[in-house]
Amino acid sequence: MAYQKTLAGPAVCAGIGVHTGERARLVLKPAKANTGIVFVRTDITDKDNEIKAIGTNVTTVQLGTTLANEAGVTVSTVEHLLAACSGLCIDNLVIEIDGPEMPIMDGSSSLYCQLMKHVGIKELKEPRRRLRILKPIEVVEGDKFARLLPSKTVGAPFELRVRIEFDSAAIGEQSYTFKLTPGAFARDLAFARTFGFTSDFEKLKSMGLARGASMDNTVALEGDKILNPEGLHVADEFVRHKILDAIGDIFLAGGAIAGVFEGDRPGHAINNKLVRALLADTSAWEWVSDEVRVSEPAPMYAAGLKKIDADMIAPAVF
Repeated sequence: MAYQKTLAGPAVCAGIGVHTGERARLVLKPAKANTGIVFVRTDITDKDNEIKAIGTNVTTVQLGTTLANEAGVTVSTVEHLLAACSGLCIDNLVIEIDGPEMPIMDGSSSLYCQLMKHVGIKELKEPRRRLRILKPIEVVEGDKFARLLPSKTVGAPFELRVRIEFDSAAIGEQSYTFKLTPGAFARDLAFARTFGFTSDFEKLKSMGLARGASMDNTVALEGDKILNPEGLHVADEFVRHKILDAIGDIFLAGGAIAGVFEGDRPGHAINNKLVRALLADTSAWEWVSDEVRVSEPAPMYAAGLKKIDADMIAPAVF
């Protein structure tokens, strides 16, 4: 039997947001079973400051994923920490933050993984639930798509197959298949950093974005050239980061996935539309524990759901 997990103790870190440029301090706190992932804006005290990590709470997807509660309190760029939670099988966590944006750290999930592994991961007494995909769900936007498919084998790990393509010769066309088996995320994906083009930098700054971006936290490209002196960690770091982002975004379905994700040039916008399409079609999934069907969702999943409104999603910026 697989059981739910949380941290063995609190963990603290701090850093700047890649878009706001503002410094924020995080305290990651253990949480009891069926809590799920909950963000708490400690700098806001005059209204509800708790934000559940669920796909229907996503409000904007401009070069990152932003969550909001019904009081309008937000937290942005959550995908890298959520990917680390998914990759380390952490189901329950309270994340206190004293600012509007998650620290970008080095642009990957690596430091979040190291931090959580350092304090330790604690197994709880409640069975772990996975959302099993029963039939294909797909979102298509022009020449891009994202889909979730049933696994061919009962009990198979979450599998992601992603292809990207950019005009830059530094990236070109890359494909990667990843299975979320124990230890695989920290070993094969966590280090993959976010990336961007210098030609977009001034435009993004005028939009209030990328104010904290630097080569300390972003792989910077100028045409066909990589500007970071250290170069890439691996030749296909770009597609690996896209898979990292997808893991964080799809975790917003409410928990771990039993199924297969396929994406062609995916991004935060299409990933969230896929999650919303999945949650809206209750015939496409069921909650299972060790592949035994669960009749009712755990409280952490049911509590975060609200009416799905596609108009809540702002146009993506790529």
